[in-house]
Amino acid sequence: MLHIVLFQPEMPANVGNIMRTAVALNAILHIIFPTLAGISGWNFDDKNLRRAGLDYISDLSLFLYEDFADFDNKHHDKKIVYVTRYGKNNYSEYKYGRYDDEIYIMFGNESHGIPLDILKSHKEELVRIPMVASARSLNLSNSVAIISYEIMRQQGFYNLATQEMIKGNDFLD
Repeated sequence: MLHIVLFQPEMPANVGNIMRTAVALNAILHIIFPTLAGISGWNFDDKNLRRAGLDYISDLSLFLYEDFADFDNKHHDKKIVYVTRYGKNNYSEYKYGRYDDEIYIMFGNESHGIPLDILKSHKEELVRIPMVASARSLNLSNSVAIISYEIMRQQGFYNLATQEMIKGNDFLD
């Protein structure tokens, strides 16, 4: 099972997009607060979040944490992979595990990423998305999609439809 972890996200539209991605992958979303604007800096009724999340949000498995200590207390025994520009492992070469493993992948916030003290204590579990040397980062929701779909690809897209199911496989015929 894939667990997408957002460390103090700042932009509701990104969170809405990530919620939609999580539902499409049958992943569980974890959000660690506070955001830089505080736990009430944005809410789940935000129009940008709802617009980006569409009607998928009602199908989302979501867990919220007051802070990193709260998250760590509940998941200290789990293997967590951290996405950061400081990682030495290419995300597409990292072996995330089998589809029946609990896979936690943490993404930092839009302004500051994941705090260095957390990264320094998990150096072997850091991955990066390659990009030109002058780029600091990619959009958070794009990064989540890139990494999450790589994990699913490595697992053979287990439990995901690889053909059109809603309108039928022969819709274009």
